[in-house]
Amino acid sequence: MELSSLPAGTYFNLVPWVVFFPLIGLVLNLILTNRASEKVYGIIASLASGVSFIIASLLLLSLNKHPEAVVVPFAEWINVGNLYIQWAFRVDTLSVTMMMVVAGVGTLIHVYSIGYMHEDVRIQGDPSRYSRFFIFLNLFIVMMMVLVSAESYLMTFVGWEGVGLCSYLLIGFWFEKGKDGDGNAIAAKKAFLTNRIGDFGFITAMFLMFGIFGSLDFSTIFTAARAGAVDAAPWILLALNLFLLLAVTGKSAQVPLFVWLPDAMAGPTPVSALIHAATMVTAGVYLVARSSPLFALHPAAGTVVAVIGAVTALFAATIALGQYDIKKVLAYSTISQLGFMVAAVGMGAYVAGIFHLVTHAFFKALLFLSSGSVIQGVEFGHHHAPHDAHASHGEEFDPQDMRNMGGLRIRMKTTFWVYLIGALALAGIPPLAGFFSKDEILTYASEHNPLVLVMLVTAAFLTAFYMGRQVWLVFFGHPRSDAAEGAKESSAVMTIPLIILAALSIVGGALNLPKIELLGHWLEHTILEAHHVTFSMVVAGISVAVALGGILFAWFFYGRKPLSVSQADPLARLLGPLFKAFERKWWVDEIYDVIFLTPYKDTSQLLAQPVDQGLVDGAVNGMGKLTSVFSRVFRAMQNGRVRVYALYMMIGVAAIMGYLILR
Repeated sequence: MELSSLPAGTYFNLVPWVVFFPLIGLVLNLILTNRASEKVYGIIASLASGVSFIIASLLLLSLNKHPEAVVVPFAEWINVGNLYIQWAFRVDTLSVTMMMVVAGVGTLIHVYSIGYMHEDVRIQGDPSRYSRFFIFLNLFIVMMMVLVSAESYLMTFVGWEGVGLCSYLLIGFWFEKGKDGDGNAIAAKKAFLTNRIGDFGFITAMFLMFGIFGSLDFSTIFTAARAGAVDAAPWILLALNLFLLLAVTGKSAQVPLFVWLPDAMAGPTPVSALIHAATMVTAGVYLVARSSPLFALHPAAGTVVAVIGAVTALFAATIALGQYDIKKVLAYSTISQLGFMVAAVGMGAYVAGIFHLVTHAFFKALLFLSSGSVIQGVEFGHHHAPHDAHASHGEEFDPQDMRNMGGLRIRMKTTFWVYLIGALALAGIPPLAGFFSKDEILTYASEHNPLVLVMLVTAAFLTAFYMGRQVWLVFFGHPRSDAAEGAKESSAVMTIPLIILAALSIVGGALNLPKIELLGHWLEHTILEAHHVTFSMVVAGISVAVALGGILFAWFFYGRKPLSVSQADPLARLLGPLFKAFERKWWVDEIYDVIFLTPYKDTSQLLAQPVDQGLVDGAVNGMGKLTSVFSRVFRAMQNGRVRVYALYMMIGVAAIMGYLILR
């Protein structure tokens, strides 16, 4: 569609600016590096993301008048044979929903980061990196906007790879820190390489798409798929969808490729909020929802997706029970909640999956940013305390260890209340947002897949339990360290975004209330395969009972008699070896190390000398030596004597004539 043919009275022509305003922000900060104050960097980056949100809002208003999808061409990219790829923007109800979440929550994270990073760069000992952080943060928004606004799978893949790069840069932001001086760098590398496995699935799926449809454009592929004009064997369609699933397991941290996401906590806390709530990990859920016409071609693939999601939801929830790091609990919670979303879109409940994606962005960003407030409050107490003999557990003091906290509801009142709202929303307590979105998923599972329902209900119980455990360990009882005793509330630039996110976590369920279903009617213009979920009082009752039961159990173990200094975890005493399995993350990293990493390292060392240095280097060096020998021979022929050159010419002519005569 040419720009001149866009519907009148709409703002569709502005869509490229959702990408370019954050790009302008990062370029300005790049130019101003070491030339401006910290506030300038933060304001520029926040404004760039905020203007992107305003444009997304204008696109939403335009779609409200003209709800059909609009493709806005921008530039030709690839035109080779039958392959024609242009950079075009797809404006539809799904893409704009994602833009609103990415830019809206992303802007709040930017504003929060102004205050958080002011302290963090000084705690880490390098204030010069302040501007670099906001450059990377804006780049993250740029790449996520490219991903969700693309009109083709190839352009989506560009954004897909871009957010992978940004996660590497931000997880390893303090690359020289961490365990043994390189723990953060290793965490960043782990995230990058694990996602490359998923990217292999995405690339292979694109090859299959082009072979089947002759195109990578959404419009061409989806039109053919919905019309049934697909000339491909069922096993090829199954393979296509399963390769897309492999991509999802990498980016959205599902079994078996979930291992990178907990280690992503190595990055500054705003990075954790951005990755876990608004951007990178939601890309896999978006990909399945966007590809709904392809999954409709082979329903068995959707069943596999749903089971993988449900298994992930339950598996990650068990691990969260045994963690003491405040951010690690939230990290495994994210993996579990992503499992809910993936299970939903796998079953065909696309609206429910996207609804939970949106509400989860609100309360999980709230929880991560609130945890950052807690960590910096405890850090302040630690640095201003005369000593901290109570709490290191035999190791260097860890401000993220919940055993070093306690009693913070008195010292950090704002953070406590917003954290409590986020925890209750995540647990699924009505009328908060998490209740409505999670209830839709459970209702659909009750109608279509009982096995998935059982796993998700169990995961919901564990979610309420470990969030109750976290709230009681962090905020209740008496301080278990001098650092907790001296903790202070965060500045307004950090708490105001928390209050806004708390408000969204309260009212976010209104986006898709039963019988009104604003989001459902909005998305059905794009996702034709969407199914409306009927509200079930029985499922809702079970959901609330499960959530309240989990909180009650958490109170019994941790709230009734709050943990005292150096007291053993009561759940560890009860579960014994099982709790150790939770705490050690079921030894998945160790198993992967034995099965994959150690053999790979041993094989690479074994082959390094004969293959890499012997064969590869030998072949390259041999070509160099051969070239040198020939150059010496031919150099002798270039002696500058005309009669010698004439002789060469006569010999050449004679050789050509002889060849022609003999032929």
